[in-house]
Amino acid sequence: MELIFKIIKFEFSNALRSKWILFYFSFFLILSFLMFNFEDETGKAVLSLMNIVLIVIPLVSIIFGTMYVYNSNDYIQMVLCQPLDRKSLYFGLYLGNAIPLALSFVVGILAGFIFTGANTEGIAPILILTINGFALTLIFTSIAFLTAIKFSYKAKGLGASILIWLMLAVIYDGLILFVTYFFRDYPIENIILGISLINPIDLARIFFILDFNISALMGYTGALFNKFFGTSLGVLVSSGLLILWFVIPFLFGLRSFNKKDF
Repeated sequence: MELIFKIIKFEFSNALRSKWILFYFSFFLILSFLMFNFEDETGKAVLSLMNIVLIVIPLVSIIFGTMYVYNSNDYIQMVLCQPLDRKSLYFGLYLGNAIPLALSFVVGILAGFIFTGANTEGIAPILILTINGFALTLIFTSIAFLTAIKFSYKAKGLGASILIWLMLAVIYDGLILFVTYFFRDYPIENIILGISLINPIDLARIFFILDFNISALMGYTGALFNKFFGTSLGVLVSSGLLILWFVIPFLFGLRSFNKKDF
């Protein structure tokens, strides 16, 4: 455990000196400040931020995490020459990458909200937004680590990471529309519900919307979640599945890291 904290401290200090982390923090700070400043209702501002968060955070997390692993390859080889536990090294590298990204987002959003002088009555949706963003950062960083470890060549790994993001953030919605349209005469609710479980971005959207019971903005998959599970159970199911989306890629990445010949 002591070794993990040392690695996290070292990686965290490097991340704080990175211009990309500063830019990432500034982006959310300025964006949230503008949203809350020009929108009278906090709920509408948070909904607008959520739409941006669902695209930006997965993209940045998966690309930044993938490049981080490749750029740290020499460092990993040097550390592995020492009598160190690979598991501790992996935990340290992962948390040293994911925590700065997640904190940059959370602090940027909260600071932008505070600087607008908004009252604390609208803090609940903002907290849900930050939880979603934090969870997506952990999930897509774990996917990035798994992808980078699986592919030895940087070009292939980066390409695979971008493809994964495209599939989950862009192509997925088209797939839902395709299935819904062409099989509209059949009872496909269970199929659509199953498809929604394989997309952490959609699960994060459902978690956010169900928590506030905004039925008009649920969309097809959100409405199905509400129909099958209800509001309270739907929130629990979606949050539990988000945890699985973090745990499974993380464990597979750890397993691949332990077996990989650097």
